[in-house]
Amino acid sequence: MRILLVGEYSRFHNSLKEGLVSLGHQVVIIGDNDFKNYPLDISVYAKTCKEHYWLNKIRQVIFKLSKIDVAQIEVAYRFFKNRKKLVGFDVVQLINEYPLQSTVFLEKKMIAYLFKNNKKAFLVSCGDDYISVKHMLEGHFKYSVLTPCLANPKLDHCKYTLRYATKSFKKLHHYVYQNILAVIPADMDYAIPLKNHPQATPLIPHPINTALNQYSPLHIEDTIHIFHGINTVNYYKKGNDYFEKALAIIAQKYPNQVTITTTRSVAYSQYIQRYNQCHILLDQVFSYDQGFNALEAMAKGKVVFTGAETEFTEHFNLTQKVCINALPEVDYLVDQLSYLIENPHEIHAISQRARAFIEQEHDCIKVAQKYLTTWEQYPLNPVLNRPA
Repeated sequence: MRILLVGEYSRFHNSLKEGLVSLGHQVVIIGDNDFKNYPLDISVYAKTCKEHYWLNKIRQVIFKLSKIDVAQIEVAYRFFKNRKKLVGFDVVQLINEYPLQSTVFLEKKMIAYLFKNNKKAFLVSCGDDYISVKHMLEGHFKYSVLTPCLANPKLDHCKYTLRYATKSFKKLHHYVYQNILAVIPADMDYAIPLKNHPQATPLIPHPINTALNQYSPLHIEDTIHIFHGINTVNYYKKGNDYFEKALAIIAQKYPNQVTITTTRSVAYSQYIQRYNQCHILLDQVFSYDQGFNALEAMAKGKVVFTGAETEFTEHFNLTQKVCINALPEVDYLVDQLSYLIENPHEIHAISQRARAFIEQEHDCIKVAQKYLTTWEQYPLNPVLNRPA
């Protein structure tokens, strides 16, 4: 089978590709990129506009005057420059309703080209989109990435998340759903809003390459190492302010028992190198389930503070912790960290359970097989391949 994976934000599609290739399939990834620099087979990254000093300055002036980002136009130019490489696939899968980050108008043109020139189209729900944002705005979650926006609507991430509820993005959402065969939720944060949706499949967990993310038994010698990796763009969206406040208290409470490492917006390869030596990793507080960074760290046996709400534990029938459910409460985070510091045997126990959980539920080959089964059960849809 020839498979085109569209968009890459977290190494999700790279890990899925690795599982699919292991099963004998041909896979191509096309995407934009950011500072994390994930591998792509075809890049539509606006390199000229973003990396040429003077062109970037001109780009900023144009944006200030017109609100038009010419880098988004370059994305579409690079897409159509590679258009002959993007036809004849058995399956096209979008990582998001807005996978290439061009203008909404050009995004629709690019997606339409993919729908028209390939056989089957699917969508993964694993990031902000119209349905999940609508669910947040209607107050169905007890907390979400929009929770910080209630206190400060001017936070950078708020406008990026809320754009999915605008009229233009709603139209893009409907167009995508008219042309896909199914939408596949990747974790509980997206499965819950999609519950009872006629096009939603059962949840298929994030794929993790367990061979690349090898388990390393934790050894606690002098101090317990806590790692906090911050992406400044998503600082409040991930709840990093809660983590930093909690860590300040922990540093004072246990000055001789902990070593705390914090990084800010480093490339993916550097991020991995920096956290490899830690025992505890702080990921995010506004989620019900784990995202990609948390899962890779769990595969390595780290004790991760992330989403692990009741909906998650019930879905996977878990009776023991495989990670720590992080909440947007500083005192709670301090209590959870303190317990682990004072009871290091629990760090070892959670570490082992975390690895076993990833092997059981998230191994990229097992997950790839679930995707194949899902894709194959849908016949070609005559409604597909409509014009934009």
